[in-house]
Amino acid sequence: MEDKGTRSRRSSTSRSTAGPDMDILNQENPIHPPLVKDVMPPPPDEGSISVTIDTPDTSRNLAQKHSSFRDHPIKFLQEIQMMYSGTGWRAYDNPVGQPVYYTGFTEDMKKAILESELVETKIQTLATETVTDETQQGFLPSEQKERRRKDVVRQLREVADRTVDQMICKMESKSFIRTAYWLASQVLSRTYHQGIHVSMDEVVTLTNYARKAAEEKQSMVFLPCHKSHIDYVSLQVICYRLGIALPAVIAGDNLNFPLVGSFLQNAGAFYIRRSWGDDKLYPTMVQGYVDTLLRRGYNMECFVEGTRSRTGKLLPPKFGILNFILSSIISGRVKDCLIVPVSTQYDKVIETESYINELLGVPKKKENLYDFLNASSVLSLKMGRVDVRFHEPWSLRNFILRQLERTTTIPAAISNTSDSGESSTVSPEIKLNQDQRVRLLRSLGYKVLSDINACSVVMPTSLIGTVLLTLRGRGVGKTELIRRIEWLKARIVAKGAKVAHFGGVGTEVVVERGLEVIGDLVGKLDNLAEETYYAVDRFQLSFYRNMVIHLFILEAIVCAAMYTKVKQGGGPANQRISYKDLFDHVSFLSRLFRNEFVFPTEGLLANLDKTLKELEAEDVIHIGYSSNSTKEVEYVEISPREREKGRENYDFYCFMIWPFIEGVWLAGVAVVGITPPEGKDGPEDGWIDSKRFLDVSQLLGKTLYHQGDLSYFEAVNSQSLKNAFTRFASDGILETKGGKTRIRPDWRPRLGPGGKIVMEGRLWELVDKISVTRREGKNRRDSQTVGTRVLSLAQKLGVQLFAEEEFDAKSEGKKKKKPKKGWLRSML
Repeated sequence: MEDKGTRSRRSSTSRSTAGPDMDILNQENPIHPPLVKDVMPPPPDEGSISVTIDTPDTSRNLAQKHSSFRDHPIKFLQEIQMMYSGTGWRAYDNPVGQPVYYTGFTEDMKKAILESELVETKIQTLATETVTDETQQGFLPSEQKERRRKDVVRQLREVADRTVDQMICKMESKSFIRTAYWLASQVLSRTYHQGIHVSMDEVVTLTNYARKAAEEKQSMVFLPCHKSHIDYVSLQVICYRLGIALPAVIAGDNLNFPLVGSFLQNAGAFYIRRSWGDDKLYPTMVQGYVDTLLRRGYNMECFVEGTRSRTGKLLPPKFGILNFILSSIISGRVKDCLIVPVSTQYDKVIETESYINELLGVPKKKENLYDFLNASSVLSLKMGRVDVRFHEPWSLRNFILRQLERTTTIPAAISNTSDSGESSTVSPEIKLNQDQRVRLLRSLGYKVLSDINACSVVMPTSLIGTVLLTLRGRGVGKTELIRRIEWLKARIVAKGAKVAHFGGVGTEVVVERGLEVIGDLVGKLDNLAEETYYAVDRFQLSFYRNMVIHLFILEAIVCAAMYTKVKQGGGPANQRISYKDLFDHVSFLSRLFRNEFVFPTEGLLANLDKTLKELEAEDVIHIGYSSNSTKEVEYVEISPREREKGRENYDFYCFMIWPFIEGVWLAGVAVVGITPPEGKDGPEDGWIDSKRFLDVSQLLGKTLYHQGDLSYFEAVNSQSLKNAFTRFASDGILETKGGKTRIRPDWRPRLGPGGKIVMEGRLWELVDKISVTRREGKNRRDSQTVGTRVLSLAQKLGVQLFAEEEFDAKSEGKKKKKPKKGWLRSML
């Protein structure tokens, strides 16, 4: 339960919506007093943070790039001298939190990890298991068991020492971190020329929590969304600039390549292997390090999505590191830590072009030194600004207690005394079964994602991309573009979300800046009666639209469900949908996209009721009530006013969800296509390579798009297809094993004359139900003809897949390299 102080802080923060933004990268202008008074950070020195005061009436944009040697050599050298000597805040002498960047930090941490009870117990257990196994196999005489056990313990300790050395961050030198900060801020200020902005209200709250956590030797665990490699750089820069102890940043060991790996490790990188294999000691080493960081109150940072989002929206949570953090708390080894959800939003993301290539099936390039050094090519780009927002921190232990209080009896905390420099209080272990633990992890992951969405701001480029991709025409005039952006901004604010402030300038100026930043993704035609803008690269532009979709996902699903009737045409009465049918389609789509979007937790009925009322208040729909009750909804239809406006707002919501409906429909068709042919349809048959199946599904989608049976090219992206296949697997339609996939026998369609798939059965009914919510398009009015044509192509690809699986099986075991065979493999 929240105490009064927490409620007071939250209400204060929510009331202070006009708090200023700080531009972290400007080094020259002092902080201008915000609307918050007695809780300001300590007075700044002469080289303080600049501020953009964002109020409804007035604003100042003080963002300014660092001095360059070419333009201002003396000033440039002065900046370097101040960083080197540690003038003022640059010294980083007393950051809020536990001590970092002192000589001996690394050895101190290594010793704490290697001597921890958890690690030592695991080493002793593994040594005993090894000796027992060797004795049972007759390799080891009984009189040598103890000697052998000691040798194994020594070897395991050496392995543990090497593992820790490769894993942990090495915060040793203040000179190094000053230099790293200067380099990072130089890169960021030149790439994102409008600065990195944070809310002053949120900074005040964060700093207060950091001070309290430092007093209690409690860690702050930053959990940002992950859209770019810039994410962890920007957060480290912000923490340095605010004087908060830098977090240990959990990163994949794919970044630990020569020179760069060591640099990042000294800047705070905490490396974890991508694959652990059968290494029984490694998970314990990771857990031991996490325990040590949390027990000693060191800050941590990890990405709840596990990897960068290639689509622009949040990915489903990954539970690896969250599981380790949760284990530290529920085991009692650590009393508590603070969770800090963080949203990082960009005007433009550096990696979007490479993201699109990966989503279209181009293999991801391995990180290397050349590409890292080549990153200097982005320094001359003008990519707008970055907005970083912090949700109010919350106690992980309190979250666990709230989740379990109805099902688990939790004893009171026990206080112990510790002389190790670690937190002086621990808690008893909370006993959980596997099901409780999984549910708790899921709740934690989706709670963090929900908080990230709640504190996010929408960038101008997202507004532009969203409007351009939700209009029916080929292009849009400048006046209409501005009008629709103003409407969208109003809708976002009405939902309690935030749009990035730009110093109180008009929408037209903001749009012009956004168009400049978004570059050649949007085209412009000047030789017309009015300036006209159009989407050049809809796939890349969808990345920016997807940053907004979480705000309107419920409206989008409701409007897509209504479309099953609207697409039939006729008069308004013919396009009405009964509440029963509406509920059925909304429920179906919500389940279908459970792995794709983060939904409000109030439940389907409550969400539907709320959404219908909001759409009615917006005058998009008209709700017809039963003659027997003014509360019982009988039907829903598009409102007369919305029809007069050409359905522009209704269409907006449909256009938001249609690409995703297309994607899951494509996945369904691809699954039907791998129905085993005759002779390969036994209960143990039907297996195909999962990776090859994904590639073939994308090939099918590209073909259907160019033939007009698929409206949205972005529907072929690998991430949406993977999410759909995961959904089908959890519903028992697909099963996977050892890198292979197949349709479960009880879901397989029937084969008709000539071995052709018959369009009937549970799987085809599922695909057909998805299809009725798709956008009506060219050549798609006759569903039977479309079904026959599309299914014929899908089956053709499926037959080739099975043929190549059979070829691979026959080739298995041969010494020579398997030759490529067949047109399908050459296409992939």
